[in-house]
Amino acid sequence: MDRIKIRRIDVSDLKKARKFAATGMHLNRYVNNSFELYLYSKYVLYLELSKSTLALGAYMGKRLVGFLFARFENEAAAIHSWRQQLFVSIGSSVIQLSGHNENSTAYDKANRKMFQAFSKQKYDGEITFFAVDPELNGKGIGTLLLEELRAQKSGKTIYLYTDSGSTYQFYLHRGFEIFKQKVITMNVNNKELKLTCFLMSKKL
Repeated sequence: MDRIKIRRIDVSDLKKARKFAATGMHLNRYVNNSFELYLYSKYVLYLELSKSTLALGAYMGKRLVGFLFARFENEAAAIHSWRQQLFVSIGSSVIQLSGHNENSTAYDKANRKMFQAFSKQKYDGEITFFAVDPELNGKGIGTLLLEELRAQKSGKTIYLYTDSGSTYQFYLHRGFEIFKQKVITMNVNNKELKLTCFLMSKKL
């Protein structure tokens, strides 16, 4: 495999980042078809990017193979786009009106509940979005992205949200600790699915 380089993500690669996230983060749990998945994954990507002050991309040559977005206190947005903000605003309204937000609401409530307790701790930032090309899982790309984050933000305490439906063990193997966890029930394809939500943290 060619050498991986970590640098600021190119805006033109956000389409690829959306695809990585849709697959790796199982966003299909919240939608009914491929078109809804496209819109929802784009909405989530732009929403988290709008909060982020750091937007790293992992590149194999010119090919994006992973990304990491993070938000740190008192820092400017990494990428600012009125088109993205408009899409997020419209997308939020559509989700509320569609009636398909029951699962995401349960997930968000669990995260807010855990953060209420965590916010009493001293922290500096949050990993807002993190995904790797599903075709290259296990190649160390995620680890390289975390190492670059540590190199740029050494000594800072960060947190993130993940769940039992994702590869949450990845974070545990890299020094993150579970601060709190909460079990929720979701309706997926007319079947109940229990999911454990985690809030994890680490000092870089």
